[in-house]
Amino acid sequence: MSAKSYTVKCESTSPCEGQKPGTSGLRKHVTVFQSWRYTANFVQSILSAIDGATREGCTLLLGGDGRFYMKTAVQIIIQIAAANGIGKLVIGQNGILSTPAMSCLIRKRQAAGGIILTASHNPGGPDGDFGIKFNISNGGPAPANVTDAIYELTKTISTIKHCPDLNVDVTSLGTQQFDIEGRQFTIEVVDSVEDYLTLMQEIFDFEALRKLLSGSLKVVVNSMHGVVGPYAKRIVCQELGAPAESCVNCDPKEDFGGHHPDPNLTYAADLVTLMKKGIHSLGAAFDGDGDRNMILGKNGFFVTPSDLIAVIAANAKCIPYFKKTGVKGLARSMPTSGALDRVAKADGLEFFEVPTGWKFFGNLMDADRLSLCGEESFGTGSDHIREKDGLWAVLAWLSIMAARQLSVEEILMDHWTKYGRNFFTRYDYENVDSEPAQQMMANLRSLVDADKVATFIGREFAEGDKTYKVAKADDFEYTDPIDSSVSKKQGIRIIFEDGSRIIFRLSGTGSSGATIRMYIDSYESDKSKYSLDAQVVLRPLVKIALGISQLQELTGRQEPTVIT
Repeated sequence: MSAKSYTVKCESTSPCEGQKPGTSGLRKHVTVFQSWRYTANFVQSILSAIDGATREGCTLLLGGDGRFYMKTAVQIIIQIAAANGIGKLVIGQNGILSTPAMSCLIRKRQAAGGIILTASHNPGGPDGDFGIKFNISNGGPAPANVTDAIYELTKTISTIKHCPDLNVDVTSLGTQQFDIEGRQFTIEVVDSVEDYLTLMQEIFDFEALRKLLSGSLKVVVNSMHGVVGPYAKRIVCQELGAPAESCVNCDPKEDFGGHHPDPNLTYAADLVTLMKKGIHSLGAAFDGDGDRNMILGKNGFFVTPSDLIAVIAANAKCIPYFKKTGVKGLARSMPTSGALDRVAKADGLEFFEVPTGWKFFGNLMDADRLSLCGEESFGTGSDHIREKDGLWAVLAWLSIMAARQLSVEEILMDHWTKYGRNFFTRYDYENVDSEPAQQMMANLRSLVDADKVATFIGREFAEGDKTYKVAKADDFEYTDPIDSSVSKKQGIRIIFEDGSRIIFRLSGTGSSGATIRMYIDSYESDKSKYSLDAQVVLRPLVKIALGISQLQELTGRQEPTVIT
Protein backbone atom coordinates (compact mmCIF):
# COMPACT_ATOMS: atom_id res chain seq x y z
CA MET A 1 0.00 0.00 0.00
CA SER A 2 1.41 3.40 -0.99
CA ALA A 3 2.11 6.00 1.67
CA LYS A 4 -0.53 8.64 2.21
CA SER A 5 0.35 11.95 0.55
CA TYR A 6 0.50 15.23 2.47
CA THR A 7 0.64 18.81 1.25
CA VAL A 8 3.11 21.42 2.49
CA LYS A 9 1.59 24.67 3.66
CA CYS A 10 3.58 27.91 3.83
CA GLU A 11 2.24 29.81 6.82
CA SER A 12 2.94 33.51 7.15
CA THR A 13 4.43 34.52 10.49
CA SER A 14 6.32 37.33 12.18
CA PRO A 15 9.13 37.28 14.78
CA CYS A 16 8.34 36.58 18.43
CA GLU A 17 10.14 38.42 21.19
CA GLY A 18 12.44 36.56 23.56
CA GLN A 19 13.75 33.67 21.48
CA LYS A 20 17.44 33.95 22.35
CA PRO A 21 18.64 30.52 23.57
CA GLY A 22 20.29 30.41 26.99
CA THR A 23 22.94 28.04 28.34
CA SER A 24 20.91 24.99 27.33
CA GLY A 25 18.35 25.99 24.74
CA LEU A 26 15.23 28.14 24.91
CA ARG A 27 13.28 27.96 28.18
CA LYS A 28 10.09 29.84 29.01
CA HIS A 29 6.87 29.37 30.93
CA VAL A 30 4.82 26.69 29.20
CA THR A 31 2.10 29.24 28.50
CA VAL A 32 4.53 31.05 26.19
CA PHE A 33 5.21 27.90 24.16
CA GLN A 34 1.49 27.13 23.98
CA SER A 35 1.28 29.86 21.38
CA TRP A 36 1.65 27.77 18.19
CA ARG A 37 3.52 30.58 16.46
CA TYR A 38 6.07 30.88 19.28
CA THR A 39 6.94 27.16 19.17
CA ALA A 40 6.72 26.88 15.39
CA ASN A 41 8.89 29.97 14.79
CA PHE A 42 11.70 28.56 16.93
CA VAL A 43 11.51 25.06 15.41
CA GLN A 44 11.49 26.49 11.87
CA SER A 45 14.53 28.62 12.78
CA ILE A 46 16.39 25.55 14.09
CA LEU A 47 15.78 23.68 10.83
CA SER A 48 16.59 26.72 8.69
CA ALA A 49 19.91 27.06 10.53
CA ILE A 50 20.95 23.61 9.24
CA ASP A 51 22.81 23.96 5.95
CA GLY A 52 20.41 23.21 3.08
CA ALA A 53 22.53 20.41 1.60
CA THR A 54 22.82 18.78 5.02
CA ARG A 55 19.15 19.25 5.88
CA GLU A 56 17.75 17.70 2.70
CA GLY A 57 17.07 14.04 3.46
CA CYS A 58 18.96 14.02 6.77
CA THR A 59 18.12 12.11 9.94
CA LEU A 60 17.21 13.97 13.13
CA LEU A 61 16.41 12.68 16.61
CA LEU A 62 13.42 13.88 18.62
CA GLY A 63 12.43 13.29 22.23
CA GLY A 64 12.02 14.85 25.63
CA ASP A 65 11.50 14.46 29.36
CA GLY A 66 7.74 13.91 29.34
CA ARG A 67 6.80 17.30 30.78
CA PHE A 68 3.53 19.07 30.05
CA TYR A 69 3.12 20.20 26.40
CA MET A 70 5.73 17.74 25.10
CA LYS A 71 3.17 15.60 23.27
CA THR A 72 1.81 18.64 21.43
CA ALA A 73 5.29 19.93 20.62
CA VAL A 74 6.31 16.53 19.20
CA GLN A 75 3.50 16.71 16.63
CA ILE A 76 4.33 20.33 15.71
CA ILE A 77 7.97 19.37 15.13
CA ILE A 78 6.99 16.35 13.03
CA GLN A 79 4.80 18.56 10.83
CA ILE A 80 7.53 21.18 10.34
CA ALA A 81 10.32 18.63 9.82
CA ALA A 82 8.27 16.83 7.15
CA ALA A 83 7.76 20.08 5.23
CA ASN A 84 11.41 21.17 5.46
CA GLY A 85 13.07 18.29 3.69
CA ILE A 86 14.08 16.17 6.68
CA GLY A 87 14.34 12.56 5.52
CA LYS A 88 13.83 10.77 8.80
CA LEU A 89 12.88 11.50 12.39
CA VAL A 90 13.90 8.93 15.01
CA ILE A 91 11.64 9.43 18.03
CA GLY A 92 11.67 7.86 21.47
CA GLN A 93 8.54 5.86 22.21
CA ASN A 94 5.81 8.17 23.54
CA GLY A 95 8.22 11.01 22.81
CA ILE A 96 10.41 9.99 25.76
CA LEU A 97 14.21 10.28 25.50
CA SER A 98 16.62 11.29 28.22
CA THR A 99 19.20 13.88 27.22
CA PRO A 100 22.07 11.35 27.60
CA ALA A 101 20.15 8.81 25.50
CA MET A 102 19.56 11.49 22.86
CA SER A 103 23.31 12.12 22.62
CA CYS A 104 23.95 8.39 22.44
CA LEU A 105 21.44 7.93 19.60
CA ILE A 106 22.64 10.93 17.58
CA ARG A 107 26.14 9.48 17.60
CA LYS A 108 25.04 5.90 16.92
CA ARG A 109 22.75 6.90 14.02
CA GLN A 110 25.26 9.47 12.68
CA ALA A 111 22.36 11.91 12.62
CA ALA A 112 22.57 15.58 11.70
CA GLY A 113 21.40 16.43 15.21
CA GLY A 114 18.48 16.20 17.57
CA ILE A 115 15.75 18.31 19.17
CA ILE A 116 15.28 17.80 22.91
CA LEU A 117 12.07 18.94 24.56
CA THR A 118 13.04 19.77 28.11
CA ALA A 119 13.52 22.55 30.61
CA SER A 120 15.85 20.21 32.52
CA HIS A 121 15.59 20.83 36.27
CA ASN A 122 12.89 23.53 35.98
CA PRO A 123 9.37 22.69 37.24
CA GLY A 124 6.80 21.25 34.83
CA GLY A 125 3.02 21.13 34.50
CA PRO A 126 0.56 23.72 33.15
CA ASP A 127 2.08 26.38 35.43
CA GLY A 128 5.67 25.25 34.91
CA ASP A 129 8.31 25.63 32.23
CA PHE A 130 8.99 24.15 28.81
CA GLY A 131 12.09 24.19 26.67
CA ILE A 132 13.51 23.32 23.26
CA LYS A 133 17.18 22.51 22.82
CA PHE A 134 19.12 21.61 19.69
CA ASN A 135 22.04 19.17 19.76
CA ILE A 136 24.44 18.95 16.83
CA SER A 137 25.87 15.94 15.00
CA ASN A 138 28.48 15.13 17.67
CA GLY A 139 25.61 14.59 20.11
CA GLY A 140 26.38 17.68 22.17
CA PRO A 141 24.61 20.99 22.76
CA ALA A 142 24.76 23.45 19.88
CA PRO A 143 27.74 25.82 20.25
CA ALA A 144 27.36 29.60 20.30
CA ASN A 145 27.79 30.06 16.55
CA VAL A 146 24.83 27.73 15.93
CA THR A 147 22.55 29.16 18.63
CA ASP A 148 23.45 32.68 17.46
CA ALA A 149 22.46 31.72 13.91
CA ILE A 150 19.15 30.30 15.17
CA TYR A 151 18.48 33.48 17.12
CA GLU A 152 19.20 35.69 14.13
CA LEU A 153 16.71 33.68 12.07
CA THR A 154 14.03 34.11 14.77
CA LYS A 155 14.38 37.88 14.37
CA THR A 156 13.63 37.86 10.62
CA ILE A 157 11.38 34.82 10.14
CA SER A 158 8.39 35.40 7.85
CA THR A 159 7.28 31.89 6.80
CA ILE A 160 6.74 28.52 8.49
CA LYS A 161 6.60 25.43 6.29
CA HIS A 162 4.52 22.64 7.78
CA CYS A 163 2.15 19.79 7.03
CA PRO A 164 -0.81 20.61 9.32
CA ASP A 165 -2.74 17.42 8.46
CA LEU A 166 0.11 15.08 9.43
CA ASN A 167 -0.43 13.44 12.83
CA VAL A 168 1.76 10.51 13.79
CA ASP A 169 1.32 7.71 16.32
CA VAL A 170 4.48 7.75 18.48
CA THR A 171 3.20 5.19 21.00
CA SER A 172 4.01 2.09 18.93
CA LEU A 173 7.50 0.91 18.02
CA GLY A 174 8.29 0.67 14.32
CA THR A 175 8.75 2.58 11.09
CA GLN A 176 6.12 4.62 9.25
CA GLN A 177 6.43 6.13 5.75
CA PHE A 178 4.73 9.27 4.48
CA ASP A 179 4.63 10.95 1.09
CA ILE A 180 5.28 14.69 1.30
CA GLU A 181 4.46 16.04 -2.16
CA GLY A 182 6.31 13.17 -3.82
CA ARG A 183 9.17 13.02 -1.30
CA GLN A 184 9.50 10.20 1.23
CA PHE A 185 9.45 11.10 4.91
CA THR A 186 10.11 8.42 7.54
CA ILE A 187 9.23 8.23 11.21
CA GLU A 188 10.97 5.56 13.30
CA VAL A 189 9.75 5.11 16.86
CA VAL A 190 12.38 3.39 18.99
CA ASP A 191 12.66 1.89 22.46
CA SER A 192 13.84 4.81 24.58
CA VAL A 193 16.18 2.70 26.74
CA GLU A 194 17.64 -0.02 24.50
CA ASP A 195 20.54 1.79 22.83
CA TYR A 196 21.55 3.58 26.03
CA LEU A 197 21.53 0.26 27.91
CA THR A 198 23.80 -1.28 25.27
CA LEU A 199 26.25 1.59 25.68
CA MET A 200 26.30 1.20 29.48
CA GLN A 201 27.00 -2.51 29.08
CA GLU A 202 30.04 -1.61 26.98
CA ILE A 203 31.34 0.83 29.62
CA PHE A 204 30.78 -0.98 32.92
CA ASP A 205 31.28 -4.48 34.31
CA PHE A 206 27.63 -5.45 34.69
CA GLU A 207 28.56 -8.75 36.33
CA ALA A 208 30.44 -6.95 39.12
CA LEU A 209 27.56 -4.50 39.54
CA ARG A 210 25.07 -7.37 39.61
CA LYS A 211 27.04 -9.01 42.41
CA LEU A 212 27.08 -5.74 44.36
CA LEU A 213 23.38 -4.89 43.97
CA SER A 214 21.97 -8.37 44.42
CA GLY A 215 23.83 -8.75 47.72
CA SER A 216 23.36 -7.03 51.06
CA LEU A 217 24.10 -3.50 49.81
CA LYS A 218 20.90 -1.48 49.60
CA VAL A 219 20.50 1.45 47.19
CA VAL A 220 17.64 3.80 46.44
CA VAL A 221 17.32 5.62 43.13
CA ASN A 222 14.84 8.50 43.03
CA SER A 223 13.95 9.55 39.48
CA MET A 224 11.74 12.40 40.78
CA HIS A 225 9.07 11.45 38.20
CA GLY A 226 11.44 12.54 35.43
CA VAL A 227 12.67 10.77 32.35
CA VAL A 228 15.25 8.55 34.12
CA GLY A 229 12.52 6.37 35.63
CA PRO A 230 12.29 3.83 32.78
CA TYR A 231 16.10 3.76 32.44
CA ALA A 232 16.63 3.16 36.16
CA LYS A 233 14.02 0.40 36.36
CA ARG A 234 15.46 -1.37 33.31
CA ILE A 235 19.13 -1.07 34.25
CA VAL A 236 19.27 -0.99 38.06
CA CYS A 237 16.46 -3.46 38.72
CA GLN A 238 16.02 -5.69 35.66
CA GLU A 239 19.62 -5.87 34.43
CA LEU A 240 21.56 -5.50 37.69
CA GLY A 241 19.18 -7.33 39.99
CA ALA A 242 18.41 -4.68 42.60
CA PRO A 243 15.02 -5.20 44.30
CA ALA A 244 12.10 -3.37 42.69
CA GLU A 245 11.79 -1.05 45.70
CA SER A 246 15.29 0.27 44.94
CA CYS A 247 13.81 2.56 42.28
CA VAL A 248 11.20 5.12 43.36
CA ASN A 249 9.20 7.83 41.57
CA CYS A 250 9.95 6.12 38.26
CA ASP A 251 6.86 7.04 36.25
CA PRO A 252 7.51 10.19 34.17
CA LYS A 253 4.79 12.72 34.89
CA GLU A 254 3.89 15.91 33.07
CA ASP A 255 4.22 17.90 36.30
CA PHE A 256 6.93 15.70 37.91
CA GLY A 257 4.44 14.75 40.59
CA GLY A 258 4.03 18.40 41.56
CA HIS A 259 7.69 18.60 42.60
CA HIS A 260 10.72 20.54 41.40
CA PRO A 261 12.86 18.00 39.46
CA ASP A 262 16.20 19.38 40.63
CA PRO A 263 18.46 16.85 42.39
CA ASN A 264 19.79 18.92 45.26
CA LEU A 265 19.47 18.90 49.04
CA THR A 266 16.47 21.24 48.94
CA TYR A 267 14.31 19.78 46.18
CA ALA A 268 15.24 16.14 46.83
CA ALA A 269 14.64 16.50 50.59
CA ASP A 270 12.61 13.28 50.70
CA LEU A 271 15.67 11.32 49.56
CA VAL A 272 17.81 13.08 52.18
CA THR A 273 15.29 12.14 54.89
CA LEU A 274 15.22 8.51 53.74
CA MET A 275 19.01 8.24 53.59
CA LYS A 276 19.36 9.64 57.12
CA LYS A 277 17.60 6.51 58.41
CA GLY A 278 20.80 4.58 57.70
CA ILE A 279 19.12 1.76 55.78
CA HIS A 280 20.62 2.43 52.35
CA SER A 281 24.32 2.59 51.46
CA LEU A 282 23.82 4.83 48.41
CA GLY A 283 21.03 7.14 47.34
CA ALA A 284 20.73 8.94 44.03
CA ALA A 285 18.37 11.49 42.48
CA PHE A 286 18.06 12.84 38.94
CA ASP A 287 16.61 15.90 37.24
CA GLY A 288 13.81 16.02 34.69
CA ASP A 289 15.82 15.10 31.58
CA GLY A 290 18.35 12.81 33.27
CA ASP A 291 21.61 14.65 32.78
CA ARG A 292 22.07 15.77 36.41
CA ASN A 293 22.49 13.64 39.51
CA MET A 294 22.99 13.81 43.25
CA ILE A 295 24.65 11.06 45.29
CA LEU A 296 24.29 10.51 49.03
CA GLY A 297 25.95 7.95 51.28
CA LYS A 298 24.56 6.22 54.36
CA ASN A 299 23.03 8.52 56.97
CA GLY A 300 22.62 11.27 54.34
CA PHE A 301 26.35 11.80 53.71
CA PHE A 302 26.38 14.34 50.85
CA VAL A 303 28.83 14.07 47.96
CA THR A 304 29.32 17.49 46.40
CA PRO A 305 29.27 17.43 42.58
CA SER A 306 32.83 18.79 42.65
CA ASP A 307 34.01 15.82 44.73
CA LEU A 308 31.85 13.42 42.74
CA ILE A 309 33.77 13.94 39.49
CA ALA A 310 37.13 14.15 41.29
CA VAL A 311 36.59 10.73 42.84
CA ILE A 312 35.59 9.16 39.53
CA ALA A 313 38.72 10.61 37.91
CA ALA A 314 40.96 9.34 40.72
CA ASN A 315 39.40 5.86 40.46
CA ALA A 316 38.92 5.64 36.70
CA LYS A 317 40.73 2.29 36.57
CA CYS A 318 37.76 0.74 38.39
CA ILE A 319 35.75 1.21 35.18
CA PRO A 320 36.50 -1.09 32.21
CA TYR A 321 35.94 1.70 29.65
CA PHE A 322 38.84 3.73 31.04
CA LYS A 323 41.04 0.67 31.45
CA LYS A 324 40.67 0.31 27.70
CA THR A 325 40.86 3.95 26.56
CA GLY A 326 42.96 5.49 29.31
CA VAL A 327 42.23 8.97 30.66
CA LYS A 328 43.25 11.64 28.16
CA GLY A 329 42.44 14.75 30.18
CA LEU A 330 40.21 16.27 32.85
CA ALA A 331 38.06 19.41 32.84
CA ARG A 332 35.63 21.31 35.02
CA SER A 333 33.47 24.37 34.68
CA MET A 334 35.00 27.53 36.13
CA PRO A 335 32.72 27.77 39.22
CA THR A 336 33.33 24.12 40.17
CA SER A 337 35.74 23.60 43.08
CA GLY A 338 39.42 22.86 42.55
CA ALA A 339 39.12 19.22 43.69
CA LEU A 340 39.50 17.89 40.14
CA ASP A 341 42.55 20.12 39.54
CA ARG A 342 44.41 18.23 42.27
CA VAL A 343 43.71 14.84 40.69
CA ALA A 344 44.93 16.12 37.31
CA LYS A 345 48.14 17.48 38.86
CA ALA A 346 48.82 14.30 40.85
CA ASP A 347 48.26 12.06 37.82
CA GLY A 348 50.05 14.32 35.33
CA LEU A 349 46.94 14.78 33.19
CA GLU A 350 46.08 17.69 30.92
CA PHE A 351 43.53 19.93 32.65
CA PHE A 352 41.00 22.49 31.38
CA GLU A 353 38.87 25.13 33.11
CA VAL A 354 35.94 26.11 30.89
CA PRO A 355 32.84 28.35 31.16
CA THR A 356 29.57 26.92 32.41
CA GLY A 357 27.86 24.95 29.62
CA TRP A 358 28.49 21.38 28.48
CA LYS A 359 29.17 22.47 24.88
CA PHE A 360 32.64 23.65 25.92
CA PHE A 361 33.62 20.11 26.87
CA GLY A 362 32.52 18.69 23.51
CA ASN A 363 35.23 20.41 21.47
CA LEU A 364 37.91 19.01 23.78
CA MET A 365 36.42 15.51 23.59
CA ASP A 366 36.15 15.61 19.79
CA ALA A 367 39.84 16.60 19.69
CA ASP A 368 40.68 13.55 21.83
CA ARG A 369 42.01 15.68 24.69
CA LEU A 370 39.34 15.09 27.33
CA SER A 371 37.91 11.98 28.99
CA LEU A 372 36.19 13.09 32.20
CA CYS A 373 34.52 16.34 33.20
CA GLY A 374 32.05 17.85 35.61
CA GLU A 375 30.11 20.89 36.75
CA GLU A 376 29.18 21.96 40.26
CA SER A 377 25.56 22.12 39.08
CA PHE A 378 25.24 18.34 39.54
CA GLY A 379 26.50 17.49 36.05
CA THR A 380 29.03 14.70 35.51
CA GLY A 381 30.14 12.95 32.34
CA SER A 382 32.75 11.47 30.07
CA ASP A 383 33.56 11.15 26.39
CA HIS A 384 31.18 8.17 25.95
CA ILE A 385 28.64 10.80 24.79
CA ARG A 386 28.62 14.61 24.52
CA GLU A 387 26.23 15.38 27.36
CA LYS A 388 26.38 15.08 31.11
CA ASP A 389 24.89 11.78 32.22
CA GLY A 390 23.26 11.26 35.60
CA LEU A 391 22.73 7.50 35.53
CA TRP A 392 26.24 6.93 34.13
CA ALA A 393 27.66 8.84 37.14
CA VAL A 394 25.76 6.60 39.58
CA LEU A 395 26.96 3.46 37.78
CA ALA A 396 30.51 4.85 37.93
CA TRP A 397 30.26 5.30 41.70
CA LEU A 398 28.78 1.83 42.16
CA SER A 399 31.69 0.46 40.10
CA ILE A 400 34.16 2.15 42.44
CA MET A 401 32.32 0.76 45.48
CA ALA A 402 32.35 -2.72 43.96
CA ALA A 403 36.05 -2.59 43.10
CA ARG A 404 37.25 -1.05 46.36
CA GLN A 405 34.72 -2.58 48.75
CA LEU A 406 34.34 0.74 50.54
CA SER A 407 31.30 2.81 51.51
CA VAL A 408 30.54 6.22 49.96
CA GLU A 409 31.88 8.02 53.04
CA GLU A 410 35.00 5.83 53.23
CA ILE A 411 35.78 6.56 49.58
CA LEU A 412 35.50 10.32 50.23
CA MET A 413 37.59 10.24 53.41
CA ASP A 414 40.28 8.26 51.62
CA HIS A 415 40.20 10.71 48.71
CA TRP A 416 40.56 13.75 50.99
CA THR A 417 43.42 12.09 52.86
CA LYS A 418 45.30 11.78 49.59
CA TYR A 419 44.37 15.06 47.86
CA GLY A 420 43.06 17.36 50.61
CA ARG A 421 39.52 18.71 50.74
CA ASN A 422 37.99 21.59 48.82
CA PHE A 423 35.09 22.85 50.92
CA PHE A 424 32.48 24.15 48.49
CA THR A 425 29.02 25.68 48.53
CA ARG A 426 26.68 27.43 46.10
CA TYR A 427 23.99 29.93 47.02
CA ASP A 428 21.17 30.33 44.47
CA TYR A 429 18.93 33.40 44.52
CA GLU A 430 16.13 32.51 42.08
CA ASN A 431 13.67 34.81 40.29
CA VAL A 432 15.47 37.98 41.33
CA ASP A 433 14.35 41.16 39.55
CA SER A 434 16.67 41.51 36.56
CA GLU A 435 17.57 45.17 37.09
CA PRO A 436 19.16 44.86 40.57
CA ALA A 437 20.83 41.57 39.55
CA GLN A 438 22.41 43.27 36.54
CA GLN A 439 23.40 46.24 38.72
CA MET A 440 25.17 43.93 41.16
CA MET A 441 27.13 42.30 38.32
CA ALA A 442 28.00 45.72 36.86
CA ASN A 443 29.33 46.86 40.24
CA LEU A 444 31.44 43.73 40.55
CA ARG A 445 32.76 44.16 37.01
CA SER A 446 33.86 47.67 37.90
CA LEU A 447 35.95 46.20 40.73
CA VAL A 448 37.79 43.82 38.39
CA ASP A 449 38.01 46.18 35.42
CA ALA A 450 41.51 46.19 33.94
CA ASP A 451 41.99 49.85 34.81
CA LYS A 452 40.90 49.46 38.44
CA VAL A 453 41.75 45.91 39.47
CA ALA A 454 45.25 46.86 40.65
CA THR A 455 43.73 48.77 43.56
CA PHE A 456 41.57 45.76 44.48
CA ILE A 457 44.37 43.19 44.41
CA GLY A 458 46.11 43.09 47.76
CA ARG A 459 43.04 44.16 49.74
CA GLU A 460 42.40 42.19 52.91
CA PHE A 461 39.00 41.04 54.13
CA ALA A 462 38.58 39.83 57.70
CA GLU A 463 35.69 37.94 59.26
CA GLY A 464 36.00 36.41 62.73
CA ASP A 465 39.44 34.90 63.05
CA LYS A 466 39.89 34.54 59.27
CA THR A 467 41.63 37.04 57.00
CA TYR A 468 41.78 36.71 53.21
CA LYS A 469 44.01 38.72 50.89
CA VAL A 470 43.02 39.19 47.23
CA ALA A 471 45.58 37.69 44.85
CA LYS A 472 43.62 37.87 41.58
CA ALA A 473 40.29 39.20 40.36
CA ASP A 474 38.74 39.09 36.88
CA ASP A 475 35.71 38.48 34.71
CA PHE A 476 36.47 34.97 33.47
CA GLU A 477 37.30 34.73 29.77
CA TYR A 478 37.92 31.51 27.86
CA THR A 479 39.72 30.97 24.58
CA ASP A 480 38.82 27.57 23.18
CA PRO A 481 42.09 25.69 22.48
CA ILE A 482 40.47 23.82 19.60
CA ASP A 483 38.64 26.46 17.54
CA SER A 484 40.09 29.64 19.14
CA SER A 485 36.60 31.01 19.85
CA VAL A 486 36.50 33.46 22.76
CA SER A 487 33.83 33.50 25.49
CA LYS A 488 33.82 36.68 27.57
CA LYS A 489 32.09 37.78 30.79
CA GLN A 490 31.62 34.26 32.11
CA GLY A 491 31.63 35.14 35.80
CA ILE A 492 33.34 37.37 38.33
CA ARG A 493 36.21 35.62 40.13
CA ILE A 494 37.89 36.84 43.31
CA ILE A 495 40.79 34.56 44.18
CA PHE A 496 42.65 34.89 47.48
CA GLU A 497 46.26 34.11 48.30
CA ASP A 498 45.37 30.81 50.04
CA GLY A 499 43.53 29.64 46.89
CA SER A 500 40.03 30.32 48.25
CA ARG A 501 37.61 31.69 45.66
CA ILE A 502 34.43 33.74 45.50
CA ILE A 503 32.54 33.63 42.20
CA PHE A 504 29.39 35.39 41.00
CA ARG A 505 27.46 34.78 37.81
CA LEU A 506 23.92 34.99 36.46
CA SER A 507 22.48 31.65 35.39
CA GLY A 508 21.29 31.09 31.82
CA THR A 509 18.87 28.27 32.72
CA GLY A 510 15.98 30.19 34.24
CA SER A 511 12.75 31.01 32.41
CA SER A 512 12.03 34.37 34.03
CA GLY A 513 13.78 37.07 36.05
CA ALA A 514 17.38 36.38 37.02
CA THR A 515 19.07 33.67 39.04
CA ILE A 516 22.15 34.84 40.90
CA ARG A 517 24.63 32.13 41.73
CA MET A 518 27.28 32.72 44.38
CA TYR A 519 30.04 30.11 44.68
CA ILE A 520 32.44 29.72 47.61
CA ASP A 521 35.47 27.39 47.41
CA SER A 522 38.22 26.94 50.02
CA TYR A 523 40.99 24.32 50.18
CA GLU A 524 41.93 22.59 53.44
CA SER A 525 44.91 20.25 53.97
CA ASP A 526 44.41 19.74 57.72
CA LYS A 527 43.07 16.18 58.07
CA SER A 528 41.48 16.99 61.42
CA LYS A 529 39.04 19.34 59.65
CA TYR A 530 37.86 17.04 56.84
CA SER A 531 34.72 15.95 58.67
CA LEU A 532 33.58 19.50 59.44
CA ASP A 533 30.37 20.88 57.94
CA ALA A 534 31.09 22.94 54.81
CA GLN A 535 28.60 25.64 55.76
CA VAL A 536 30.42 26.21 59.06
CA VAL A 537 33.87 26.25 57.46
CA LEU A 538 32.81 28.62 54.68
CA ARG A 539 30.71 31.02 56.78
CA PRO A 540 33.42 33.73 56.95
CA LEU A 541 33.86 33.69 53.15
CA VAL A 542 30.11 33.77 52.60
CA LYS A 543 29.83 36.92 54.73
CA ILE A 544 32.76 38.52 52.90
CA ALA A 545 31.18 37.66 49.53
CA LEU A 546 27.84 39.17 50.51
CA GLY A 547 29.62 42.30 51.72
CA ILE A 548 31.67 42.76 48.55
CA SER A 549 28.68 42.19 46.25
CA GLN A 550 26.07 44.08 48.29
CA LEU A 551 23.72 41.34 47.08
CA GLN A 552 21.30 41.63 49.97
CA GLU A 553 21.11 45.42 49.83
CA LEU A 554 20.59 45.54 46.06
CA THR A 555 18.14 42.66 45.64
CA GLY A 556 16.33 42.73 48.96
CA ARG A 557 17.00 39.01 49.32
CA GLN A 558 18.22 38.16 52.81
CA GLU A 559 18.35 34.40 52.22
CA PRO A 560 19.11 32.24 49.17
CA THR A 561 16.44 30.05 47.58
CA VAL A 562 18.72 27.02 47.57
CA ILE A 563 22.03 26.20 49.26
CA THR A 564 24.13 23.29 47.98
